[in-house]
Amino acid sequence: MGENRVEVKVNGCRLLLMVGDITEQDTEAIVNAANEGLRGGGGVDGAIHRAGGPEIAAACRKIREEKGGCPTGQAVITPGGWLRAKYVIHAVGPVWRGGKCGEEELLASAYRNSLRLAREKGIKTLSFPAISTGVYGYPLPDAARVALTAIISELETNNYFQEIRVVLFNQEIFRVFSEQLQKILTL
Repeated sequence: MGENRVEVKVNGCRLLLMVGDITEQDTEAIVNAANEGLRGGGGVDGAIHRAGGPEIAAACRKIREEKGGCPTGQAVITPGGWLRAKYVIHAVGPVWRGGKCGEEELLASAYRNSLRLAREKGIKTLSFPAISTGVYGYPLPDAARVALTAIISELETNNYFQEIRVVLFNQEIFRVFSEQLQKILTL
């Protein structure tokens, strides 16, 4: 356990929490905290679109034309463009509306659907951001608990993945995720 890194094994999979830049991860895929329109935007979404270049935007445009976008709680996959990751999984988390509008289930669903898509594509290494915690306003401790519970539950029922990273933007977010991981692992 380093200051900016926590690693645990779950059913043979390496689960890693770390402070870093998700656009620089060398996993087979990274997850984007996308919006329903798949249009880039601020935060992680904008950074991934800028770093990945026009191929990601073109693939998102095609998905919009075919499906109208991506509903909250769902995920779609595109090529990684200029990124080190071969794929980007665009997962749409919920906007926080006080916790009484199904946000927890929608957030868990965004993580589960990302993992399902990765499995379907043969992806064994994957990096997640803290979905819905930026402009979507999901409270960090709750978002961390939901995210880690969804990921760990998937890993416990399925020994497919080799490495799952949760790549966090700063030390404070990392601290909150680390605390939630400790609570989950001691249950």
